[in-house]
Amino acid sequence: MGGGSGGHVTPAIAVIREIRKIIPKVGIEFWCDYKFFNNTKSLVGKYDKNIQIHRIISGKFRRYSHLKWYQHLLLPRHMLLNIRDACYFLFGIIQSTLKLIKYKPDVIFAKGGYVCLSVGVAAKFLNIPVVIHDSDAHPGLTNRILSKWAKYIATGAPIEYYNYPKDRTYFLGVPISDDFKIYSVSEKKKAKEFWGINPNKPLILVTGGGLGASRINLTIAEILDEILVKYSLILVSGSGNYDEMRSILPPNSNDFQLYPFISENMASLFAASDLIVARAGATTIFEIAAMAKPCILIPNPRLTGGHQIKNAEVYRKAKAVEIISEDEIDKNPSSLTNLINLILNNSSKSKLLSENIHNFAKKNAAKDVASLIYKTYKETK
Repeated sequence: MGGGSGGHVTPAIAVIREIRKIIPKVGIEFWCDYKFFNNTKSLVGKYDKNIQIHRIISGKFRRYSHLKWYQHLLLPRHMLLNIRDACYFLFGIIQSTLKLIKYKPDVIFAKGGYVCLSVGVAAKFLNIPVVIHDSDAHPGLTNRILSKWAKYIATGAPIEYYNYPKDRTYFLGVPISDDFKIYSVSEKKKAKEFWGINPNKPLILVTGGGLGASRINLTIAEILDEILVKYSLILVSGSGNYDEMRSILPPNSNDFQLYPFISENMASLFAASDLIVARAGATTIFEIAAMAKPCILIPNPRLTGGHQIKNAEVYRKAKAVEIISEDEIDKNPSSLTNLINLILNNSSKSKLLSENIHNFAKKNAAKDVASLIYKTYKETK
């Protein structure tokens, strides 16, 4: 189970692939939240259309890292939404309990997202073992709660970033598809041909994740003309932002392309790129690390606990990424252009970033997480 973003779904698919190598006839279902259902169905369907996708009623507890606790009380709309979602959470527990009784799973794998809390609490009542995976360097509320009774916990960052029980916690990395690997020069050229992009210019890929990032999108719109003088650019805007961006950006060409969401061939798009500009979601960072791509991270400062800021900081300390804040690009959009030039016009800088981020790659993460799930199954039989 997982949801809320592609960063919760694509690692789960990588784990499913490995589980099927261990137990070829395993039965698998995927449970997600209502909001991300269509994207989940698309992502999972590209792998196996026969995997049933279930929608679970779930609620989100809205807390924002840029606000003090008492400032949340001054936001009546958010408070009302939290009260509403608390009811959703209770309904989700009831729904999950009934579904778990019906389907009787042997093991539940919780990849992340608030949908996991309702199911995880129901699993606790029914004594069904849960294995959780936490990608971010800052544990979220859902995983902090589930960790109290989870059979095993896998993490994407080194264990010192977590307060989980050490005897049940394993640093395994973030599961990603085998497609995310270092591509040869000829393979990279073929990837550019596949996407119909200019092979004579460095390609910049900009992505705000499955749901998009409005502030990044608008910054790209402002600096696009100056970018296209020397580079090609592909922008993955997010489905919710696509119509707005399509109305203000030029049509697709071999120098510029706009997509709402990429559900397949994302690895080849990464391979074609010479520089990636992205949010600081843990899955995206691990995919970049596996492909040894220089990148610029623009963390989302409004997410609970500031976990993207903390993710980015882990890699910044290792001189593996460059970071720029939303506030900085808001005040001066050309600051992003300057940082792009700093990397792409300096081969030594680009190479250093590529090598340092590749040091974080854990190519066996999906296999190791699958083994942990199988271990849980064997121990409970």
